[in-house]
Formats: sequence, structure tokens, C-alpha cells
Amino acid sequence: MLYNIKTTFVGLAGWSYLLFSCGSDKPTETASSQQDTLSIVEPLYISDPVDFDTDDPAIWVNPADPSQSLIIGTDKDQNGGLYVFDLKGKIIPEKTIKGLKRPDNVDIAYGMPLQGVPTDIAVTTERFTHKLRIYSLPDMKPVDNGGLEMFEGQTGKYERDLMGISLYKKPTGELYAIVGRKFGPTDGSYLWQYLLEDDGKGMVKATLVRKFGKFSGIKEIEAIAVDNQLGYIYYSDEGVGVRKYYADPLQGDQELALFAQTGFAEDHEGISIYNRSDSTGYILVSDQGANRFQIFSREGVSGDPHQHKLLKMVKVRATHSDGSDMVSVPLNPDFKHGLFVVMSDDKTFHLYRWEDIAGKELQSITN
Repeated sequence: MLYNIKTTFVGLAGWSYLLFSCGSDKPTETASSQQDTLSIVEPLYISDPVDFDTDDPAIWVNPADPSQSLIIGTDKDQNGGLYVFDLKGKIIPEKTIKGLKRPDNVDIAYGMPLQGVPTDIAVTTERFTHKLRIYSLPDMKPVDNGGLEMFEGQTGKYERDLMGISLYKKPTGELYAIVGRKFGPTDGSYLWQYLLEDDGKGMVKATLVRKFGKFSGIKEIEAIAVDNQLGYIYYSDEGVGVRKYYADPLQGDQELALFAQTGFAEDHEGISIYNRSDSTGYILVSDQGANRFQIFSREGVSGDPHQHKLLKMVKVRATHSDGSDMVSVPLNPDFKHGLFVVMSDDKTFHLYRWEDIAGKELQSITN
């Protein structure tokens, strides 16, 4: 998302979700000593299985009643779907969308004006049609006129095959989609950013506003996420590390950081954040081949917001995880301190309590 690299809660002040951030490549002594002796953290719930292949989740927080929040997850297949689950991981059939052509990643935005009505939306990338598909929440009704074409004019192999998606909402209200594909150029234009607006008829339209983003050329870029509060985009250059840019196109296309370059067993994948405040917290990066997450400081070090320490590694029951998502607000008695949702390659999503992920090392966040 995060997300992988993932999604962000963009409509209610003080709440942020699936995000990326940056960190140094050197673990602390505690993290280094733990990495070979990690105990497995168990999920509180495991979702019902999808039909084919889970890939990426997003969490929609119901502003009226957080206990009625939803998890939206992709089923990545040529006859795939966008599944909707409750907070116990049970599929809600009447909200689930099937028949999508390999939906990959999904993200959520809050309060997009459609015909003057603030509307929450879920946006997924449909790889084989080269389109974004957009649905209103919580009813999951299409608001995209059949889909929005992406990467028009690209002719290279896989250069229109959509993968990552993340949404950014500026403080002034403009909403953007940052979109990735299966493969792209190494000239600094791998990601394309689109302005999302009402087309005047209550449907969403997209306008390309910039092309940016370095790519090593080694594997691919899938996981993308935005920190709306701090205004950064993060994405996983899977064979190299996590890259960081400004989310606002007006602030330029320079790369701000490349971190998490060492200590990963396989691909760098989905990344999520736990917010302690508007500017502090913890960033979780999927170390896919090791079935674990590496946790970094969100706020950086004194004098350098782009240099973050690796604080801890957490091994999870979910296997070979691509996408993940996090909310850092209380939802119900099960998730009093936040919810962490992780894709697992057995067709399920795993639901973790934040305090189980944090453990003693980060326990102060729950005090």
C-alpha cells in the first residue's frame, strides 16, 4: 500500500492511517539482538478467505460509530474483487464487489465533495483494464463512470499495468491519487499523480498533474502511501529500499530520503504507521521474506526529519505479506489502541491489536 505501500484517513483532523516514512538502515542494539529470536505475534482474528489471492487492505473508520468500521481488501485475480469485512474479518457479501480485472492495491479518502456532498471513497487499481475504480463508502456504489484511464500514452511492457495507489488530501482540500504500475522507467517518472475532482455530475474525474519517482530497475514498485499530516509520499523500490518525496506537487520532485536499505530478507513491501501525535509515531515496513515487520521512528532524529531509527522487528503469523494498513484510534473493545491489518498469502487478512505488535519495547504508547 502503505500503503504498500498502502491508505490515509484524510477527513477527520488528527487521524492518519496507512503511511510511509523514513529511517536509518542500522537497527538499534535491541532490534539487532532480537531479529533471530523473535516470537510470533498472533492475530486476534483471521478473515474469511477470498476466492483467489489477497493483496492489500485498507481500513475505513466510521466517523459516527467506530465499532462499525470496515476493512476493504483486494482479491488479486483476473476475475477478482474488492471484499468488504467487518472488524472480526467476516465478509459482508452485499458490499463486496466481484468481477474486477485483477485489482491490486486499495486506498481510502474521506470527505470528497461529489455534487456538494462530502463522500468517503475507496479507490482500487484494476491492472488489466489500466483503470482506477472508485466506490463510495460505506455503500460501495461506483462513482467512476466505469473507471478512470491511467498512464495513457505509455507503450512499454507492463507500463500501464496498475499496481500501487495512495491518496493525498492537501490542507486546502485538493485530493490526489498517486499511482504506480508493474514496471516503469528509471528516469525519475515511475509514479504519476492525478488530481481527483467531481466531473459536475457526481462522478470522479482524474487530471494528470505530475510524473516523478526514482526507480532502481531491479524489481518493481508496488507499495505507495502518504502521510497527510506531514505531507510526504513513501514507496517501496522493492529490491532497494523505501523512497520519500513531497506529496504536494508544488513542493518539487526531489527525493528526500532512501532508507531501509539493509536487513531485509526479500522484497520491501507494505508500510503502515501508528500515530502518537500529528508528527510522532512508528512506521512498520513489511520484510516480506521473513514474515516480519521492521518498525521505525516516524519523526526522525533531532534536526533531521528524514533520518529515522529502526526500533524493533516484529514477526507475525501472516505469511509473505504484501499490503498492510493501520489505524491508531480506538475502534471497539477488541481494538482499544488501534488496528493493524496484514495480508497473508493464504487468501486471508490478519487482524492484530496494536498493543500486541508494540510489546514492551513500545508499550508507552498505550499508557
